[in-house]
Amino acid sequence: MLFYLSLLAALASLVMVGYRYRASLPTRVKAFFPSFNHYTPLASFSDQARAGLSSPMFDIESANIAEGDSRAGLDEQGTQEVLDIMRAQRVNFDQARLIRHNQILARNGIDPSGMPLDSKAITRL
Repeated sequence: MLFYLSLLAALASLVMVGYRYRASLPTRVKAFFPSFNHYTPLASFSDQARAGLSSPMFDIESANIAEGDSRAGLDEQGTQEVLDIMRAQRVNFDQARLIRHNQILARNGIDPSGMPLDSKAITRL
C-alpha cells in the first residue's frame, strides 16, 4: 500500500513539474532527443527552393518565385517525404521525386511503366 501511495505521489509531482515548465519543456525535450529536430516547416516557394527542392526539371524558382506567386508552396507532406528520401538514400531532388512517385504507383497497384499490375485489367481492346 505504501508503494502505491509513493508511486502516486511521484506521478503527481511529475505532473505538477510538467505543468509548471510547460512553456520550456518542448525545447528541452528537443535538445535531449536530437532526432526530433529534423523537421522544419517550409512555408513558401523560396524556403523550399533554398532547401534544395528545385532542379532544372522541376524549376519552382522561375515558375513561382520570379512571378511572385502568393500561394503557400508545395504540399508539406510530399516535400517532407521527398526530403526524407533525399536524406536516407543520398539522392538528388529529381531522383527522390521519382522514387516517391514509384512508391505511390506501387501502393496503387501500378508498375513503374504505368501498366496496372492487376491481371484482370483490360489494357487493349
